[in-house]
Amino acid sequence: MLSDVLGAIRLSGSLQFCVIPTGEWQIDATPAVAQLAQQPGNAIPFHIVVKGSCWLTVEGRQEFVEAGDVLAFPFGSAHQLGVGNGGRAISPMDDLPSKPWREIPILRYGDGQAPVRLLCGYLQCDAMSFRHLRSALPALMLVRTRGVPDADWLRATIRQVEAEIGRPRAGGLSMLERLVEIIFIELLRHQIVSASAGSLGWLSALADRSLGRCLALIHSQPRRAWSLRDLATASGLSRSSLSQRFETMLGTSPMRYVRDWRLCLASAALRSSNEPIAVIAHDAGYGTEAAFSRAFSRTFGMPPAEWRRTVRCRS
Repeated sequence: MLSDVLGAIRLSGSLQFCVIPTGEWQIDATPAVAQLAQQPGNAIPFHIVVKGSCWLTVEGRQEFVEAGDVLAFPFGSAHQLGVGNGGRAISPMDDLPSKPWREIPILRYGDGQAPVRLLCGYLQCDAMSFRHLRSALPALMLVRTRGVPDADWLRATIRQVEAEIGRPRAGGLSMLERLVEIIFIELLRHQIVSASAGSLGWLSALADRSLGRCLALIHSQPRRAWSLRDLATASGLSRSSLSQRFETMLGTSPMRYVRDWRLCLASAALRSSNEPIAVIAHDAGYGTEAAFSRAFSRTFGMPPAEWRRTVRCRS
């Protein structure tokens, strides 16, 4: 299921840079988050603590993060990072060199020993336009790897990130993009695994035997002319039981979910292809372009032609 979502609507861009501060310091990411809000698509700020430790504050909550920890903010929540109390304020986003870059920028602050090294940046993930995924995520996604037995490969990936930064080689920027994409997918997998039994939402629905089977069918065959009877039969539930379970766990009906997924795929096609809107409308299961336009406008706030122009102008 997660593969279907991320495979059909891939990460559409990213930016990475390394921050190496010394002494006492603090970063207020609020202005940077405001800048990211202007980026095309859904920009998700992230930090990977490659070395050392620091504190994090987000939405009034404070955490202590250390080497091997990965943080992402699906909704671009303002946050602060730092060491000590009242240290120098630094603004890495303001200090980045002009693009294009031949290798990842490394921003050093101060002349002393650098006990902290952060890989920072953002990902553009079109899958965040799928409201069922979006509503299932917390303001802060935090995965810790130190002392976690099944996190060996993630620690190894972070070590490879550090190696790519410390010893730049040909293709390093592309390699970092792929490594960060893998780390982000692991964050999502972690959210699925950590969803508690009996909890609600899309990630919990994936773990439900009947709902998970139904959702997998919808995602693997989005153009099929699904009916409630078909989905109920495939799920091993009665139509009323399937509808009730969808409403309880996802706050929607099976057929509205089919519509939401088709519209999400349509938005990806509008962004990445030059297919006529009529063709995209047909693929999304709409008999007329006008009906598709009305449904798309209700979900995305503007007609498909205008939405396509807007996201492409921002790119």
